[in-house]
This record gives sequence, C-alpha cells and structure tokens, in this order.
Amino acid sequence: MGEKIPQAFIDDLIARTDIVELINSRISLRKAGRQYVACCPFHSEKTPSFTVSLQKQFYYCFGCGVHGTAISFLMAFDHLNFVEAIEELAQQAGMVVPRESNQLPDTSHRKLYEVLSFAADFYHQQLKVNVNQNQGRIKAYLRERGLSRSIVAEFKLGFAPSRWDILLSNTQLSLRPYLKEAGLVIDRDSGHCYDRFRGRLIFPIHDYRGQVIGFGGRLLGGEGSPKYLNSPETSLFHKRRELYGLYQVRKSIRNYEKILVVEGYMDVLSLAQHKIRYVVATLGTATTSEQLTRLFQMTSQVIFCFDGDRAGQEAAWRALETALPLLKQGRQVQFMFLPTGEDPDTLIRAEGQVAFESRLEKAVPLSEVLLNGLQRKVKLDNIDGRVHLIELARPFIAKIPSGVYQDMLFSRLAEIAQIGQVSLARYLRKSEIPRQQLNCAIDMDSPVQKMIAILLQHPNLIHIIEDSFSLQGLKGVELQLLQSLITLLRSNPYLNTASLLEHWKESKMGQQLRQLAIRELFLTDNDMILELKAAIACLQAQAADDRMEVLSNRPVLTAEEQQELLILLAAKQSNKHIL
Repeated sequence: MGEKIPQAFIDDLIARTDIVELINSRISLRKAGRQYVACCPFHSEKTPSFTVSLQKQFYYCFGCGVHGTAISFLMAFDHLNFVEAIEELAQQAGMVVPRESNQLPDTSHRKLYEVLSFAADFYHQQLKVNVNQNQGRIKAYLRERGLSRSIVAEFKLGFAPSRWDILLSNTQLSLRPYLKEAGLVIDRDSGHCYDRFRGRLIFPIHDYRGQVIGFGGRLLGGEGSPKYLNSPETSLFHKRRELYGLYQVRKSIRNYEKILVVEGYMDVLSLAQHKIRYVVATLGTATTSEQLTRLFQMTSQVIFCFDGDRAGQEAAWRALETALPLLKQGRQVQFMFLPTGEDPDTLIRAEGQVAFESRLEKAVPLSEVLLNGLQRKVKLDNIDGRVHLIELARPFIAKIPSGVYQDMLFSRLAEIAQIGQVSLARYLRKSEIPRQQLNCAIDMDSPVQKMIAILLQHPNLIHIIEDSFSLQGLKGVELQLLQSLITLLRSNPYLNTASLLEHWKESKMGQQLRQLAIRELFLTDNDMILELKAAIACLQAQAADDRMEVLSNRPVLTAEEQQELLILLAAKQSNKHIL
C-alpha cells in the first residue's frame, strides 16, 4: 500500500525549504539578475540555461524544458521517489513526516533500521566482552586515547572480531536478507557472503533522530588496508549528507553557539572526552553544502579545524568555496589551523580543554582566509596586480548572497585594491537577465492569465482581492482555475509558488500553472498591484456585461431582476471612462 502524506505538511515543508540552497548543494549556481543560473544538470550544454528563482521557489531549463519545485528536483537529481524526497527535505528541516493513520510504514526501511541497530548492539557487546577479557590491543588503544567508559557507551563504540562471518552467523534469520542492503556484508565469488567489518574498532553513525544508519571502522593492529573503512552508500546512508557526532551534539547541548567541524571520528571522541561537545566530523569526504546547510539550521557559527600544512590549507579552501553561497546575514564561518603534525585528538590530549579553546577563540574569519589567499597570488604594488586581484575575487564574491556580509567584503577588497567602493560594487555586481527569458513575458491581454500569473508568483497579493469579488456568471477552464487559486489562497495565505504548484501537480491544470510560473512579469511591486486591480476590474465588467445580456434577453423580468439590471446599467455608465 502506498504512503499518503498530508498536504498541509507538504505546504509547510516547502515553505521552510530554500530551493536555491538545495540546488546549490548539488550544482554550482551563480547570481544573474533576480535569478540564479547554471548549466542544466539534466542535459548537456555549454551555455547556462537552467534558472532557479528564489522568489518563486521554482526552477526551469530553457534548453530542455525540465522544471519544478524542490521536491521534483530531488526526485530527478537524487533519483528518489516522492516519499523519499519528502523525507529528505524533512530531515534537512528537522521535521518528522506524518502519515495518514490508514497507511503502513515502509517495511524495507524498517528492516534496515532494525538490522543496523542489531549490528550496533552486537559490535558494542563484542567490545565489552573483549575489554573484560583483557584483550591487549583494544584495551590499550582505548587507554592510549584516554576514552572513558561513559564516552564509549554514549557513542556506542564497538569491535568487529577478525572472523569472516561472526556478524552474519549471529544475525537472526529474519534479518539476514537485509545485511547486504545495509552494507554490512559483501558477496563472495562463490555466492556466499562475509562480514564487511573485521578486526576493527567500530564507530556507529547516527542520523539526527539517533537511529543507526551506517558504520565507520578503524583497523586495529596487524596488516591490512584501508586504515579507516566506512559503510557504502545505501538507501539510509549518504555520507555527503551525514555528520558523525551530530546526534550527540543535538542531545548534549541546548543552545548551539558554535559547531566545530573536524576530520576524524577520534577527534570528535577525544574532544567530547575533554568536555568540548559542539564537535562533528565529516565522513571521509570534503565538507558538502548539504552538511553545512544542516549545521546552519542549528547554529550561526561554524568553525572548520584543519592541519596547518599545505594539505590543510587546500582542504580549508575547498570548505571556503562550499560555504560562500550559504553566507546569509548573521552566519559566520571561521578556520582554526593546527600546528603541523597535530590533529584535534593529539592536541587536546597534550594541551587540555582550556588551551584548545583558547586556540579556538583565535580562529580566522572566512573573509580573511579568502582575501589573504587571493593576495598571495598577485603583486599589489602595481595597478595590474590589483586589477588581477579583483578579477580573482569576482567569482568568489558572486557566490555570496547579497547583504551586509557581501557589502563588507566589497569594502575590504576595495581598500586592498585601492579602488572606490561604488565603482567596485558596480563592476562586480553587473549581470544580465538570461536572454532566453526575454521571450517569456506573460500575455497581458488576458486578464484571467494575468491574475493567475500574478497570484501564482506573488501569493501575498491575495489581500488585494476583496471578499466580495466573484467570478459567478463567467465560464471557462481558466476561470475555474483562477477561482480555485483564489479560494485556496484565502484559506492558506502563507503558501508560496512552489506550494501552489504541488497542489495541482497531478492535474491537467498543473501544466498550465507551471508554464505561468516560468514566465517573467517584469513589473515593479507597485505595477504588479495596479495590473492585478486592472484585471479584477476587467473581469468584473465582463461579468456585468454577461449578466446584463442574460437579463436583457429574458422576455419577462421579476421586480428584483429589473432592479438588478438598472443597477448594472448605472454602474456601466459611471465606469464608462474606465471600461
């Protein structure tokens, strides 16, 4: 049986989702006028024709015609079904997806969570057994790292013995079919399976709700590779979206003033052991937009911790580029560079909490890392070098959303390049409306389409339409759509464009709405209101004319109808100069 998610929840979810941030976490967008553009991810092209509207919460490709909302983008780009796309957006927004009471939960996912939970319990028990039996390498490793029993228990560390099939053979028969799908076993050439994790310290990876979705494993003693091994990508585990320790941060801290991003499991554990609890780690990859977006939902300050060597500098630069499009007003990104040869695990054990947090207070702001990095590539003692600096800075600044942060960066860059701020801002911010959009202006000769387009793209203008406004007596499919749109917005005035499109996604009207959402109105806010009022007046006049024609063609009129006809004729005469 399929799942049904309440429409009210979908409306709320879309209202909380920023489609620009979502799409930019998967492809690189750049600002172009009021839109964001990129080469389309759904067909091959050299010139960008894929546009994303922040105001409409809608995307459209002028090359291949693909278009939709945040939900449809996830379905197409991440190859998710509708329910999975909703769950992904809900997870990013920190929401729990409700289901209609007559629907059954997804059996496959439920079994995956069950088998992963069993594996975490099994590995944790194996760790306790081996430590209690005084197994040297495990006990020595934990003692060397200074990890207490409480930290081991909180993060549910485990141990995978070196046997080939100890997890497989201890899993109950009903769950064994799900071991492979959960990434816990690997197929042999003979058709049999063996455990993925063997002879390793096990780090369970939890989602934001605390459910185990995957594992990391560190090799203990002996020969072999790799040193660290993660679960493969599964339907539950996507390493570019998850952060190790995030669940523990959410559970242990009420107010997230800042979050520190490190590179290893042991960094998180050692810092937690020393009462630094606002720490998460990436899962063997560079920090992604999805991970940063999730962190910014919890805090306004993110600090990256890297080694001070060349590899650390390069990793910091990648993190910087990822962070730029997410720097909305109030958000801060800083960088903490460690002494060469140190990592957070070794440094915290050597210096302790106070010294480590003292270093943290001296973290370098992103703007300083950016401008210092660019200055090292040019010579500022001549005009050519300063012009080169501006050219190098341009693509980075273009990624930053308009606002105070971008303005302050302009100011600092202008000071370094010795150029006026106004001239610099004019140069860096100049952009053109994508040429393909110029032919997409709506047909303003149709008052019905005009009203639909304006209300669809600016739902907040529903307050302009008085409660007395009625389309009674007028006929046509478009009029039915307009009436339905007005009715929906009157009862749900906070819906946005994307939410409205989702309401009609399965109907014939949906295609027409999507086409109207694509078209650009090219009107100021005041002109938008004037056009809407003019369209209302036209439709009211049309309705009056139709009603007068009906009454005039009747052989006999009642007294009430005679009075109605006189009122309509008088109104038409008084408004003649408008009509």
